[in-house]
Amino acid sequence: MARFQTLKVTEVRKTIRDAVVVTLEPANGERVDFIQGQYLTFRRDFDGTEVRRSYSICAGRDDGVLQVGIKKVDGGAFSTWANEDLAPGDLLEAMPPLGNFHVPLNPELPKTYLGFAGGSGITPVLSIMKTTLAAEPQSVFTLVYANRAPNTIMFREELEALKNRYMGRLTIVHVLESGAEEIELFSGRVDPEKCAALFQSWIDVESVDTAFICGPEPMMLGIASALREHGLTDDQIKFELFASGQPGRLARPALKKAVGEAPKATSVTMTIDGVSADYQINKDQTILEGALENAIDAPYSCRAGVCSTCRCRIVEGEVEMLTNHALEDGEIDRGFALACQSFPLTDRVVVEFDH
Repeated sequence: MARFQTLKVTEVRKTIRDAVVVTLEPANGERVDFIQGQYLTFRRDFDGTEVRRSYSICAGRDDGVLQVGIKKVDGGAFSTWANEDLAPGDLLEAMPPLGNFHVPLNPELPKTYLGFAGGSGITPVLSIMKTTLAAEPQSVFTLVYANRAPNTIMFREELEALKNRYMGRLTIVHVLESGAEEIELFSGRVDPEKCAALFQSWIDVESVDTAFICGPEPMMLGIASALREHGLTDDQIKFELFASGQPGRLARPALKKAVGEAPKATSVTMTIDGVSADYQINKDQTILEGALENAIDAPYSCRAGVCSTCRCRIVEGEVEMLTNHALEDGEIDRGFALACQSFPLTDRVVVEFDH
């Protein structure tokens, strides 16, 4: 089932006015292993309602600590609580680290990486930079970091320290909407036009092996478009998105049925941790909704097609996935889907989370 472990908070540190860095350690003393760029999914009960939220790990793999960055969101129950009330000694429940926002590292190969981050999107990119620069001594990294103003730059001191540590291998370009130096290139928004200007005079995009993008969806789509226009392929562009323009799943057109006819049902077999369960759902329900209604503890977090926590493989049958901000085309071709966004199209569907 969706395994959660207990983590103890050892430190809560403000990085900017409305964001904290939370340091954690397993309550049982075991080590939590993670890959750079992954995230943790937490759950907590707020007045009888279970809330699950995912936050990126900001530590490097060799830092010897487990840390996440949590930016306060207006109206966000978990992020507000974490910023205002979370304290050392508190216990949190979290799923194992998840996410595919990374590439394999090879210390023998020199590579060129390009990162784009907007606001709190710096969190996983920071983990990637720390780990990559330490593991690949011949590689170089350029970061373009977009913020509203200087006082909204998360991890400002950590970024400066990292740049000084890897002098000549790490370049950081700050682009600010206000309060920037009187240089047009480094002010305004990071859109396709800004990318084109940076590629012309500041960044050798043709040498880039992999580009990482994390930030607001419109910004990410614009940057990705600019990268493709300048020669990068989809395989060279990695996305991470937690905040989507779609707050939940898209509305699905109502199924046509005769007057008085009951909605057609689908038989689902779901396997998690080697244990299979059978249940029935209507074709206007998602695979995840049916599992939760039948008390099956399937893994999930955002329920908006963003975080990939509910990534599963369709072994038999067909589904329609309405929203997808998490899976790559190759994964879909291999039969993977997001349970929170997948509606059954056939009378029988077999789903497997053990992959």
